[in-house]
Order: sequence, then C-alpha cells, then structure tokens
Amino acid sequence: MDISTAGDRVAALRGAMQRHRIDAFVVPSADPHLSEYLPGHWKGREWLSGFTGSVGTFIATTTFAGVWTDARYWTQAETELAGSGVALMKIPSGASLLHIDWLAATMAPGQTVAVDARVLGLSSARLLADALAARGIVLRTDIDLLDEVWPERPALPTDPVFEHAAPFAATARAAKLAATREAMAKAGANAHFVSTLDDIAYLFNLRGSDVSFNPVFLAHALITPERATLFAGDGKVPADLRAALQADGVHLARYDDAAGALATLGAGTALLIDPRRVTAGMRAAVDPASRVIEAVNPTTFAKSRKTGAEAEHVRATMEQDGAALCEFFAWLEATLQDPQRDALTEVAIDRHITAARARRPGFVSPSFGTIAGFNANGAIMHYRATEQSHAVIEGHGLLLIDSGGQYLGGTTDITRVVAVGDIGDAHRRDFTLVLKGLIALSAAHYPRGTRSPLLDAIARAPIWAAGIDYGHGTGHGVGYFLNVHEGPQSISPSTPPDPHTAMEPGMITSIEPGIYRPGKWGIRIENLVLNVDAESTEFGEFLRFETLTLCPIDTRCLDLAILRADEKAWINDYHATVRARLAPHVAGEAAAWLHTRTEEI
Repeated sequence: MDISTAGDRVAALRGAMQRHRIDAFVVPSADPHLSEYLPGHWKGREWLSGFTGSVGTFIATTTFAGVWTDARYWTQAETELAGSGVALMKIPSGASLLHIDWLAATMAPGQTVAVDARVLGLSSARLLADALAARGIVLRTDIDLLDEVWPERPALPTDPVFEHAAPFAATARAAKLAATREAMAKAGANAHFVSTLDDIAYLFNLRGSDVSFNPVFLAHALITPERATLFAGDGKVPADLRAALQADGVHLARYDDAAGALATLGAGTALLIDPRRVTAGMRAAVDPASRVIEAVNPTTFAKSRKTGAEAEHVRATMEQDGAALCEFFAWLEATLQDPQRDALTEVAIDRHITAARARRPGFVSPSFGTIAGFNANGAIMHYRATEQSHAVIEGHGLLLIDSGGQYLGGTTDITRVVAVGDIGDAHRRDFTLVLKGLIALSAAHYPRGTRSPLLDAIARAPIWAAGIDYGHGTGHGVGYFLNVHEGPQSISPSTPPDPHTAMEPGMITSIEPGIYRPGKWGIRIENLVLNVDAESTEFGEFLRFETLTLCPIDTRCLDLAILRADEKAWINDYHATVRARLAPHVAGEAAAWLHTRTEEI
C-alpha cells in the first residue's frame, strides 16, 4: 500500500485498527519520557498527519481523523493539514484535554479506544479512563499500531552520552544524589523512579544529543538509599564515563529493563513517582505489592533553583550570547541597507544567527528552531521558515526573531523585533504596548512563594488596557544547559496555580508578552530573568527579577508619547547595562551597532 501521503498513512492505520477491532486510536505528542521535543522514533503524530508542531494529539476513527492543538499552532496546522483529510481541532487556551471530552461524546458505549500506554502520561491516562468508563467505552493501552503501519520507523538514537563537567557542573553528582535521597526520606520513600530526561541529565551531570535542541539522552533512573541505577541504551555510555559513574555508586542497566525493575521492587518498597512526569505504562509495571507515593520529582525543584555558581555561569553566557547577537544584528542592518545585496530570506536569518553563536566559546547548539517571521509571518506564534516556504525580507515592516543557544554555561532564549524600512504609528503603538508589558513584570516585586501563574496579569495589564490580548503564556522556566522549557514554574493563565508552581530564588524564567495581528505583523519581546532576593519586611520575604538577557531593544519602534517617565528610565538603565556588559566582547561593526542601539531615549 502506498503511504506517501497523510491520507494513505491514515488509511493504513485504519486497516490495522480494523484488524485489532479498535474504533479509535490516539497518538499523543509524547515519548516514554513525556518529552516536549521527540526523537524521530516517537514522532507518530507528525508522520500520520503531516503537522510538525511540537504540541498536538492525533485521533483517528473509522470515519474521522483530526489533530487537536492550541492557538500557537493554528495557522501552521491549517497550512500543513490542508488537503490531507486530517481536520484541525482548535483547543482554546486552558483546554488541553478537549480531545478527551470529544472521545467521550463521540464514541458509542461498547466501542474501543486504544492508545499506547508507553507514551501516555499517567495524569492524562486517569482522566481518559474515567471519561470513557463513564460512557461505557473500552480503553485499551497495550498496543502500538505505529509499529505495524510505519515501515521505515526511525530507530532509537545511539549517540554517546557525555559528562557535563566542572566548572560548569557546579554541584557534584554525589551531592545531587544525596540531596535526592534526603528528599525521598522526607516524603517517606525508599525508592524513586525518574523518567523525565532533563531530570536525569541534571541528577547525573550527564548530557546527550538524542533530542533536537535539548542536550539530553534517553534513559530512566531508579534511586534507592544504597543504589542508583541508570537505564540507558547499550553502548551509549563510554567506558571512562561508566567507570566515573560506578565510582559515584551509579550502576548501568539496559534501557528496556526499567519496567522489569519496577515489577520486582517488592512489598517493602515505598516508591516515589511524579504522576505528571511518568507514563501510564511505567506506573502499570510497578509491583502491586509496593506502596506508591505520588509527588513532584525532587530534581524538578532542585534543577529549577540555580545555585550561585550556576547563576554566575549564566551571566557570563549571556554576555557571549549578547555579543553574538550584536554581530548578527550589525550584519543584518548592513545587509538590509545594501542596494546590491542578494535577496535576504527568513531562512538566511536562521543560518546567520546560528553561525554568530557558533563562534562563541562554550556554544553547543541552538536551544530550539529559530523563528524568523517578517510582517504577516511574525503573527504566526510558532512560525518556522523552510526552504520550501518562506518570505523575502524586503520593503517595509517588522521582523520578529525568536532564537536561543545551548552553551556549557547555560541556555538562552530571546525574542527581538526590528524595523525594516519605514514603519507606521500602528506598528510603534503595538511594539510599545508589548514593551510596557515586559517592563511591568520585569520591575515587579512579589512575595517569595507566589504561585507563578498569578504573575501573568502584570505583563498583560498594559496590553489589556488597550483592548488587546495574546494567546500564549507570558513566561516559562528555562534550564541550565538543559531544556529551554522547564518547570515547575510557568507564568501562564492556563497553568493551574498549584503549590509546586511557587516562585523561589534561583529560578530562571522568560518574560515574553506579545501582540499578533493576523495577516499583518507580530510583536514579541522576550528576556530571561532570574529570581533574586529583594527585601524582607514584617510581611515576609520578597523577590524581584534580575534581567539576564543582554541585547538592545529597537528604540526605532517606540511610540515615546505612551511611555511613562519610569518606563523610559527602565529602558535607558537596561541599555546602559547592555552596553557596559557587552562592550568588552565586541569590536568593529558590532561595537558600533551596540553603541548606536543603546543610546538614551
């Protein structure tokens, strides 16, 4: 059977569904580690539908196929799904489980819904099971139809693991294991199972390249008071690193043996697992005689709170990243002003900004796929230019560039919008409103322990006041040479303000408000900030944000008439800091550009 198109692939899937008497098959955007970005082996939703966004759930029935995704991806999904026979199912903000409601309402009692438990989050699995059971619908989780219909399914990655070494790994592996065991004991657990790749990379001071943009590797871990077992692919840990791990009490086992280890824990085990960060398949493997304690992974908290030494490395990394951006933007402006130049495309932006970073010490890779959107493309929140589909940057308008780098000393993520040619009053008004939102939250003081979603409205207030809103969260946590999206904190109205989202010293978070006008332009301005102590009063401890990102904001795009005096002072103070910190790292045209773009307003 021809499977060259999405329609052919869905047809092949339906054939397998019929053979196994399945009425609906669900493919989440997930792997056995519930990762955001996936190795090719688990990109089943993308393979079936053709939709390449990082978030979405595919469902096929005998007569329907659709992808559920949120507002960040609607425009992209409409384009990629056109003509495929796969429908776009739009998820409003805060309704990420809408596909469960659809299944419960659409399927008939007695019908069977199937999903591979190995890639289904435990929390989601429970909600799905309850919703279907209430309607008399059967849920089957023991089958992966993709293996049956995907003839050239990519194999698991085999690239070797490497050590994140001192001085960048500022806390020794043994100390991290000791802290984890202390947290386990406080929770009443004598075993702890971890599947999330960034938690594992943090805990063992290891990194890899199994997932695009995120320096992690496929593994599970089981920690007990006496032993730490790392389940990784055969041959992925070199001999010298294997010896170093063994010296720290870390034993290696086969990647596929993790479920079997859970099955043999025994009646005396109190196992700590995080229901948000483990799959239903792994939970089902646990010995029924073991007692299960559900709580957030201790490493999730630990890695979010950067140490003083890690913060210093991040500050140094931001100087290198900012210097690379000076070189890039100096090149960009010179190129745009050259009447003899070849056509400049959005794809070229990605190449040149990555090349500028690659010339900086400690650079490893981009931290995500660069978003470079000119005019209308900038209004597509997660737009990605390709060789087949991109815009030429010419004429007049706004160019949005969202990019980042993975360095040994930290992870960067920054969005800037720059003027191309002449821009109008409407451009300037929107740009200034977004900057007012960034300034409002950047300047905030807040009680320690404030639940991060509650801070979202501070950035939106100046934008709301103009009758405008944006369809994404204001900020996400950022790792330390780890995932560019990291919990537990999230400055977003769609994130429940649970206790584990509390803001604590050392956390690094993005602040990135925006305004998007479909078919016209998009504006997002993003800095990374660090939670630091502000003051202690009779009302408790207060935190503030230290802005880490160092790159000028294009003041040519400002409407000065709607800026308050304190907002102008913030911009001038920020630019003075940027100039002082970056000047020692740049020369020539980059230095001249830096000086010009940091002049006082």
